[in-house]
Amino acid sequence: MYVDDEPVDIWPWALVRDLVTWRSEDDLKRIRRGELHVVDAAGRPVELGGHLEAGARLYLRAAGGKTAEPDQTAERDEPETARRQRVGTKHTEDRVRERVRAMPKTDLHVHLDGSLRPATIVELAESHGVSLPTDDPEALGDYLHVRDAQNLEDYLGRFAITLSVMQHSDAIERIAYELCEDAAAENVRYMEIRYSPILLTSEGLPLPETVEAPLRGMRRAREEFGIESSLIICGIRNMDADVSRDLADLTIAYKNRGVVGFDLAGAEYNYPAKKHKNAFYMVRNANVNATIHAGEAYGPESIHQALHYCGAHRIGHGTRLYEDSDLMQYINDHRIPLEICLTSNVQTRAVDSFATHPVRLYFDRGLVVSLNTDNRLMSGTTVTEEHVRAWKHLDFTLDEIAELVLHGFRSAFLHHAEKQALLEEVEPTIRELAA
Repeated sequence: MYVDDEPVDIWPWALVRDLVTWRSEDDLKRIRRGELHVVDAAGRPVELGGHLEAGARLYLRAAGGKTAEPDQTAERDEPETARRQRVGTKHTEDRVRERVRAMPKTDLHVHLDGSLRPATIVELAESHGVSLPTDDPEALGDYLHVRDAQNLEDYLGRFAITLSVMQHSDAIERIAYELCEDAAAENVRYMEIRYSPILLTSEGLPLPETVEAPLRGMRRAREEFGIESSLIICGIRNMDADVSRDLADLTIAYKNRGVVGFDLAGAEYNYPAKKHKNAFYMVRNANVNATIHAGEAYGPESIHQALHYCGAHRIGHGTRLYEDSDLMQYINDHRIPLEICLTSNVQTRAVDSFATHPVRLYFDRGLVVSLNTDNRLMSGTTVTEEHVRAWKHLDFTLDEIAELVLHGFRSAFLHHAEKQALLEEVEPTIRELAA
């Protein structure tokens, strides 16, 4: 496809919005400000939400019909009308953030070991004799906030620090409690916290205690803040399949005791999910839910394995699903939810930018997608900010954000009656705040 006669390689079934932003985020911003217009080869106006065909040619025109030039104007030279529009957008962003923060929300994809408070890490390190890169909480938080990762493996490297202070019951309980407290503060009503217990045993903590400890913290947070939460236990892709089977056994043992699902996490490239299919057979045979990280650092083949070898009920990330139209149709037909994590996908370079993230495509095609934090510390984010970024970079309206939020509740690993009761409770408030 082409923009101003320049070829742009993009996925099939892309929308006009996708084509423009794939070429230049600045162009999209200028279109939003009314400085540019999109037209077809005949000069007819084209909507951003319009569909494209292979070979399509679009042109960007500035006011007066001229071909758009790069936006190099300094703010001091900005026309007064454009300046007013820009300032108005900032005010609107504040309003959107306020509305989204007030909405009851879910976080279905959040890692316990990626969501610690920096001050807590420092205190726990001092208590348990752990060495850190710095003892200053602000500097440590800045260090752990990933800004320079080259890929998923690079991003995951920061977890060695957080895991070093998570080898004792008191620490794990506190971290789970504080995560729930932080989520409750932005009106997250239901959260599914995932982690791998095997990573918390390097100093001899028994596997059952690695589950009991976070559950204690979560129960305490429920009593104090009213937030409901559950655990998802993770196998690790680059560990032996026998480890995954042991963790599957642990998951089954805690079914209906706070654990609602089994996952497969870790480095995706060269570590196929099908090696762990027996563990997933065990949990599904015990009527336990399954979700798998897939399609983040590897292509749709990874998602295919998660679904058809391991029987996943949800997909963690699914970022590269668009590369296989048939598989995308299957996921849509079967209403398999995608746990989207915008910020971490940008950080791990699964996508080039927020504006080119395919969640807009998925939502427009009717897939079940929710927005989640992944790692509140490493990604420097909240559930609220993930939705604001969807509004800011991907043209999601408040009504569409409300649908994303409701998708989260609909996709939760809760019993049907519990899910329906929760939806009936939160939906009126969500709709009202989106109005």
